Amino acid sequence: MALEKHFINRSGWLRAAVLGANDGILSTASIAIGVAAASDIRNPIVLASLAGLVAGALSMAAGEYVSVSSQVDIETADLDREKEELDEIPEAELTELAEIYEKRGLDKETALKVAVQLTEHNALETHARDELGINEFTQAKPLQAALASGASFVSGGMLPLLVSLFLPVDGMVIYQYVFATVFLTGLGGLAAMAGGSSIVKAILRITFWGTVAMGITALVGYLFKVNFV
Repeated sequence: MALEKHFINRSGWLRAAVLGANDGILSTASIAIGVAAASDIRNPIVLASLAGLVAGALSMAAGEYVSVSSQVDIETADLDREKEELDEIPEAELTELAEIYEKRGLDKETALKVAVQLTEHNALETHARDELGINEFTQAKPLQAALASGASFVSGGMLPLLVSLFLPVDGMVIYQYVFATVFLTGLGGLAAMAGGSSIVKAILRITFWGTVAMGITALVGYLFKVNFV
């Protein structure tokens, strides 16, 4: 009998990687579109794209690290409190655990037996999982999230940068929009496959909001047109 395939263990790094790549494509393409809408010279478009790529990658990595580290601090504090309560009021904690299992559908006697056996096996791990919702798959990992986010931003942002470098300046706004849409569509599909979710839904969501963001940026560029020299 084949084992069931689950994807929850990928949720931490996959979320950061998809967010980083999506932001890399969208941010860099939007910057390039905004500058291209205001200028017909390649240099400022490339420079703005490169600056956005570097700044965005560092910002994403730092932001992700700080954010996930805050989550780790909260989880650690909760686990410390739980450990203290298990030492000081074990009976109350056992009753609380049994009540959790009762709410999930077990009868009172079975719930108490399960609570006793799991507590004897590993009390802190049991309470972390069933009371606090913390387990090995969902536990926050700051460095992993930061590296995934920063690296994926760079990989995503490189694509619009290459468009800025090699495609004709005339029509750059259109080129950036078309290629960014293709990149976003591919990203949405890959993320959905990696996470085992709906590919169509992911593609529609990511391309819709990407189009909105790039459209607004292009409008700003046209409205505040600047001559670069």
